[in-house]
Amino acid sequence: MRKSTLRRSCAALATATSLALALTACGGTTKKDVANEGGGAATAGKADPNAATKKGLTVGFLPKQVNNPYFTSADKGGEKALAELGSKYKEVGPSSATDTSGQVSYVNTLTQQQVDAMAVSAQDPGALCTALKQAMKNGIKVVTYDSDTTAGCRNAFVSQASAEDLGRTEVQLLAKQIGYKGEIAILSAAQTATNQNTWIDFMKDELKKPEYKNMKLVKTAYGNDDAQQSFQQTQGLLQEYPNLKGIISPTTVGIKAAAQYLSGSKYKGKVKLTGLGTPNDMRKYVKNGTVEAFELWDPAKLGELAARTAVALSSGQITGKEGETFKAGSMGEYTIGKDGVISLGKPTVFDAKNIDQFNF
Repeated sequence: MRKSTLRRSCAALATATSLALALTACGGTTKKDVANEGGGAATAGKADPNAATKKGLTVGFLPKQVNNPYFTSADKGGEKALAELGSKYKEVGPSSATDTSGQVSYVNTLTQQQVDAMAVSAQDPGALCTALKQAMKNGIKVVTYDSDTTAGCRNAFVSQASAEDLGRTEVQLLAKQIGYKGEIAILSAAQTATNQNTWIDFMKDELKKPEYKNMKLVKTAYGNDDAQQSFQQTQGLLQEYPNLKGIISPTTVGIKAAAQYLSGSKYKGKVKLTGLGTPNDMRKYVKNGTVEAFELWDPAKLGELAARTAVALSSGQITGKEGETFKAGSMGEYTIGKDGVISLGKPTVFDAKNIDQFNF
């Protein structure tokens, strides 16, 4: 989900203070973005899937911003996994989510400290490339997670979810809530947001399946990842389509604004709302009955997979080449895709039963 298009599409998860922190949750690259970058993952040697898992490694985690709830959750997942694997966790990083030069200096510091591997969420794909290449020249394995750099500047990228999974599962989630029947609408970000449009294309393709024959997409509205505009667009949709049964908003700003409108209207509990949101933004609306369920990926699992990937690389079990497989503990077996991309899997669904287990 950047590069810049996903930054817009998932929000100014950034237009307000609380949303600014959330930007990191939706602003990362996805598998599709990496493919568009071209080039291949940096690989060397031959993988030995049966090689013993090395212990006593040091893996440095470099998030976009330390003390950010999203990255705190992700990196704790990495820390826990490394403890289970008998290796050490180390976190460094800037206090600002826009400090690109700071990230470069932290990469250089980890290189000088001769860590065995590093897991990096890149603020700027190009700016970090030279420093990461130098790290790899020094024998350090480099994994990116949440936000990628260009493919030749790391060994592997742990992607949150594929564009197809995000698009199709949102339709599936809403369909269950409305009984596979009725008019629905989409509240997107900007009309030009590439990733939003890709997700919407998969939504439309999903809707062509026989099980959705009684559902009709009546309109796609655009709130431009602005809270006020998204609020107004939600109001407009319900005025234009009084029989509307559900709304999908694949943007954290949009879903929160739509929930805010619905919670104070006669449509609360009657018009179903789902999409991509963060638990901290949506908790209130899940608990007051406005929203049944929504989705995003679980950052703790993302961090765990990044850590396990780093150890597998350092152990020689994988090199980052397409088609290689490795076991990631209780998470199961993963296969490396094109350009060294490893997809975490389908998004996590949040509802009243589990939402209090998350803090981001």
